[in-house]
Amino acid sequence: MRMSLAVMTAFIGLCATVAQAAEAIDPDRIVSAATGDWDKDDSPDLAMLVSAPEGSDEDHGIYIYLKGETNRLQLKTFAPNKVWGKLTIYGQEPFIEALPNGSILITSHNDSIGRDRREQKLTVAYRNFDFVVAGYTYSSYDTLDPDNTSQCDFNVLTGKGTSNGKPIAAKGEIVLLKDWSDDRGRSVCGNE
Repeated sequence: MRMSLAVMTAFIGLCATVAQAAEAIDPDRIVSAATGDWDKDDSPDLAMLVSAPEGSDEDHGIYIYLKGETNRLQLKTFAPNKVWGKLTIYGQEPFIEALPNGSILITSHNDSIGRDRREQKLTVAYRNFDFVVAGYTYSSYDTLDPDNTSQCDFNVLTGKGTSNGKPIAAKGEIVLLKDWSDDRGRSVCGNE
């Protein structure tokens, strides 16, 4: 039986992603971490932002662990190359935090370089035994033009939200965190 080149390439990419996630994480690469009860089983779980290996030009990856039946944290989701940010520049450090409702909030921003300042937030929730992007928020402003601002907030699951104070609607959908692209959010907000 012969595998097509596309199937073989996808398989090799999946194996490489799984192998990369299974490797021990150097503690120096952990950018931010949060604990919470993501799956609502009364056990503490863990979410981390981890920088790419030295020399890589990828963005930070997201690792989410759930406490398993063995009472140990087990990797549930690994989403490489997802969160922009610079650790060496003040005002560009990304971070992750637990929300009171059991969701995870991932924030990236530029508060320091250039005239275009921005902040992006992803709300991640545990649904149907996997992690999905439930919400997307984006705001920006121009430091030299106070009238040049944008603000967008929408619920990815329902497709409803607001952009610059006006209602917006998109197709509500379940998007796994590992499949999320920021282009999807910017497109709905009109910030392409």
